[in-house]
Amino acid sequence: MKPIQKILQTLSPSSLRYQLLFKMLIILSLILVVIGFFQYMVLKDFLYKNEAEQLSGKIMSVPIGALGEFSDPPGGRERPHFFLVENISLSLIQEDGTYIDLLDNNGLESPRFSEAKLESIKENIGGRNRADYHLNKDENGTEQLVLFRPAMRNPNRFQNGDGAILQMGISTAPLQQLLWKQWLTFMILSTFAIAAGIWIYFSAIKKTLGPLSNIVSSVQTINASNMAYRIPQKQGQEEIDLLSESFNDMLQRLEISFGQEREAKEQMRRFIADASHELRTPLTSVHGYLEVLLRGAAQNPNQLTMALDNMYGETKRVIKLVEELLLLAKLDQAPELELQSTNLTELIRDMKPQLSILAGKRMVTFHLINDVYANLNPDKIKQVILNLFQNAIQHTDAAQGRIDIRLESLEDAIQLSVEDNGSGIDKDKLPHVFERFYRIDYSRNRDYGGAGLGLSITKAIVEAHHGSVDVDSAPGEGARFIIYLPLG
Repeated sequence: MKPIQKILQTLSPSSLRYQLLFKMLIILSLILVVIGFFQYMVLKDFLYKNEAEQLSGKIMSVPIGALGEFSDPPGGRERPHFFLVENISLSLIQEDGTYIDLLDNNGLESPRFSEAKLESIKENIGGRNRADYHLNKDENGTEQLVLFRPAMRNPNRFQNGDGAILQMGISTAPLQQLLWKQWLTFMILSTFAIAAGIWIYFSAIKKTLGPLSNIVSSVQTINASNMAYRIPQKQGQEEIDLLSESFNDMLQRLEISFGQEREAKEQMRRFIADASHELRTPLTSVHGYLEVLLRGAAQNPNQLTMALDNMYGETKRVIKLVEELLLLAKLDQAPELELQSTNLTELIRDMKPQLSILAGKRMVTFHLINDVYANLNPDKIKQVILNLFQNAIQHTDAAQGRIDIRLESLEDAIQLSVEDNGSGIDKDKLPHVFERFYRIDYSRNRDYGGAGLGLSITKAIVEAHHGSVDVDSAPGEGARFIIYLPLG
């Protein structure tokens, strides 16, 4: 089986350049064979017709008067002799089909035709084209080109189907030799043409497949550490340029995908670390209080009450943190919220008493336009407003703080903003405010129980409504969170 496999591999090379060469050779060989065959047939027809024309002149030059002496020579006279070239045969075919050799073994032996063939020849011998020839072999196996003519003084007698005919033949060996010389010349030239074609092919294919080889070399050097590498797109070949462009687009998508994967892994790492820290702090506090109680503090009513109150507060923080994490997990799964047409103006107005209580002594102002409708989930939007409002409370002074809630209807969206006069946010921190567990000022969050998930939840809810959220702030100038919701 191995030799057969090697032959198949040879006939079906895996390299593109050798596949192209193999197919080119097959096509070129077929073309040359077809050209050679037609050249052979055309040249053969030309040579045979030309030889028949020359032979027609010779057979017509044979004197008719001398031919009659062969059939009835006067008392004892010798038959006339014809001196012709050696490769010619000449015979008289009498009415009964008898052949009489007119060259007395000085030329070729005349080939014999069957009676049916001779009858057919006699019927057509009076045609206009005297150069109509026939091919036949003599008893020695020599092929001859044969012509016929009437051997009668009275042509009318022959036209009636009677009379003898003269047959002259010439050997086709010189013509065959000439044809084979031409064929051999053609084959030699074809071999040189194929060799030259192969040389030109390798020169052209090297230049043609050069850009493709460059792409292969470039691809072999690309790995996860250098995904930013790009293949040159202008290499002078449209197909290669399209391949390079497509490959670069694929590299760009892979680079973005790898970047997103790395960012997701990093966010997950930070998320697990921050969640572990946030959960560990209250659980450690509860564990500490339990140790104190177990060591005897439970016998002291004041210490017992204080420990229980603190443990209750810490467990509330844990429950809130777990609920927020579960909510984020649901929002991460591209949730389909139950939306309904809602008067957003009335929804905010209904929240005024609750927001005023949360604000304490801070001044809260509302700038609302009437009857702003949108398709939304009222409970989720309330949570968004509460998150932004509590964020504003955390970063404003308890006595001098000011919070402004504004609702506007734009040309293609609804704009809801919550603005405060707090400490503001540094420019380098703005891109991170919506990240999970990210806290601008860690010293404030302990008092309000924040874990840095409120703004992340806000962004997730707004995006689930096919909206967007942005922030505009500067240190010492407060912060303005802006929500854009689609009109409904």
